[in-house]
Amino acid sequence: MKKIFSSIMTLVLVLAVASCGGSGTSNGERKAQELSGAGATFPLPFYNVVFDQFSGVNGDAVAYGGIGSGGGIRNLRDKIVDFAGTDAFLSDKEMEEMAPVIHIPTCMGAVVLAYNLDGVESLNLSGEVIADIFAGAIKTWNDPRLTALNPDVNLPAGAIIPVFRSDGSGTTFVFTDYLTKVSPMWASNYGTGKSVNFPTGQAAKGNPGVAGIISQTKNSIGYIGSEYAFAQKIPYAKIMNQRGELVEPTSTTISASASGEIPADTRTSITNADAEGAYPISCFTWMVIYKEQNYSDRSREQAIATLDLMKYILSDEAQDVTSKVHYAPLPAKAKELSMKNLKTVTYNGMAILKD
Repeated sequence: MKKIFSSIMTLVLVLAVASCGGSGTSNGERKAQELSGAGATFPLPFYNVVFDQFSGVNGDAVAYGGIGSGGGIRNLRDKIVDFAGTDAFLSDKEMEEMAPVIHIPTCMGAVVLAYNLDGVESLNLSGEVIADIFAGAIKTWNDPRLTALNPDVNLPAGAIIPVFRSDGSGTTFVFTDYLTKVSPMWASNYGTGKSVNFPTGQAAKGNPGVAGIISQTKNSIGYIGSEYAFAQKIPYAKIMNQRGELVEPTSTTISASASGEIPADTRTSITNADAEGAYPISCFTWMVIYKEQNYSDRSREQAIATLDLMKYILSDEAQDVTSKVHYAPLPAKAKELSMKNLKTVTYNGMAILKD
C-alpha cells in the first residue's frame, strides 16, 4: 500500500511540475527557446537589461550581436537570425528586395555630439555648424561660428578631429538624416545613409568604438548613442532645435520629438521635429522580423518565442527600463500599432497571435 501511495504521489508531483512549466519550458505551453538577433549597437544597453528580464520571465535565452544595423539586416535577409535590430527603418526599395517584414519599435533614444575639450564643460551647436564640421569646412575649435554660439566658453585653437562610424550603422543613418534636413550643403554633397563618405576625421566600429576614440583623443567630436556618453562620462553638446531652443537629450525632450503622427507600419523619422522642447537628433529603434515565420527550419515554438519577445519589449515592465538606461519609452500609439502588426505574423500561413 505504501508503494502504491508513493507512486501516486510521484506522479502527482511530476504532473504539477509539468503544469507549472518545469525545467526547460516557458509558460507551461512550450519548451524554452534560444533566440538569436543581430544589429544596432545604439540600443544595446537597453537590450542587455530587457533580454535578461525576458529570460527570467519566459525562460527563453536571447543572444544578440551588436554588429551594426546594416549587418543585422544582412543577417535577417540571409535568414540566419530570428530578428534584426536597426535604427534605420528599411526603405521601400529594401522592403521589395526581401520577403515581407514588420518593424517593431522598441524604444526611443538620442544621438549626441560627444566631445573631448580640456576645460570645456558646456558646448552649444547648431545643425549647420555640425554639418560643416563633419564636411571639413569648419576646421578649428575657435572658428568664429563656434565662438558665436559659445560666447562664454574659452574654445581652443586646436584642429577639430571628427569621429564617425566605419561600419554600416543606423546611428549614422539617423545622424545624416538630421544633417540632410538642416543643411542644404550636406544634402547635396553627402545625403542620408547607413554608410557615408565622410571627408575628414577618424573612423571607429560601433558606438563603443566611437565613444572610445573620443574619450582618448583631445579636440575630438563624434556622434554616438546617448547611453555611451553617459557610461564613459563624455560631455555632449546642447543642440539648437527647429524652434531655436538649445536642448539636451532627456526622456522628456526625446519624447517631445515623437509628438507627431506615426504611420501604421511605424517607419518614421523624428529628427529635427518641429515641437517645443524637442531634442533634434532623436529616433526610434526597431526590431525587424519576417511576417511568415516558417523559414530556415525554424519551429513553430521558435516563432511563438520570437513574438513573445516582441510583446515583452512593448510591455510596461520593459518600457519602464528605458529611462533608467538613458532612453525614452515608446508613445502609446507606437505600442498600439505594433500589437496590430504582430497579429499579421504567421506560421505556415496561420496567424500566431489570436484576437
